[in-house]
Amino acid sequence: MSTQIQHLRLYLLFCVCTSCIVSPIWGNDKKSEPTNAREAATKKAKQTAELNKKFAAWKITLSPEQQAWETVLEENLGSFYLPIYKKQKLAGRVTAWDYVADDPQLPRILLIGDSVSRGYTLAVRKALAGKANVHRAPANCGPTATGLKKLDVWLGKGNWDVIHFNFGIHDRRTPPADYESRLETIVERLKKTGAKLIWASSTPIPADWKEGPAMKMALEEKNAIAARVMKKQGVEIDDLFTFITPHLSETQNPKDVHFNSKGYDLLGKQVAKQIAASLTSK
Repeated sequence: MSTQIQHLRLYLLFCVCTSCIVSPIWGNDKKSEPTNAREAATKKAKQTAELNKKFAAWKITLSPEQQAWETVLEENLGSFYLPIYKKQKLAGRVTAWDYVADDPQLPRILLIGDSVSRGYTLAVRKALAGKANVHRAPANCGPTATGLKKLDVWLGKGNWDVIHFNFGIHDRRTPPADYESRLETIVERLKKTGAKLIWASSTPIPADWKEGPAMKMALEEKNAIAARVMKKQGVEIDDLFTFITPHLSETQNPKDVHFNSKGYDLLGKQVAKQIAASLTSK
């Protein structure tokens, strides 16, 4: 028994000594990591302040017109998209929300829609370069409820020749009657601009998406409702759902509503084609 006790004492002594050696090393490794929620929040606040400072310094180098646009973005992009946009601009990247200096000889186009719409905006601009000034709403536009609140901000003071718009994926859980009523109101407001209106059907939700197969059916129901509203209102339809469906296996991200670069390029070219045809008919 005494031998076992002696062995136990030696083992405990070894553990204590090892702890004395290892602990300082681990402590040094963790010095750069937040140790609690307060420290993490402080670190994030410092990073945000530095980002805002750099962005403000960049902003004052711009023309008054572009500064005004950047202010609109700061007021409307929200806590998720705004930091991303700021980092992209400071890195010199071209984005969907970039300021558009109009060529007064060309028609003015406004794109309204969610992140899928944002994804194909640059492709639309590229396809219509030299043919139209392509703007997009200063937001990830979300559901029809947001559209009712923010539509005047998105329309701004511009005289639009064509407005290409969509609400759908973010309305997947909206009661059908509410969705239809809100769409009616939005269309009536957009008609007052005098612009040619083009409704874009929502691109598919895959059956294996994280929210389950019911969302696929819910979106298709919303597309049917929107088609009925647009027919009643005499609004042209850009059927992106039907257009992109044969290409989903090669363009849509796995188990996701978003697309890869090939998908956004295809969608953007289709949207540009529809807009160009509308401009010709107008």
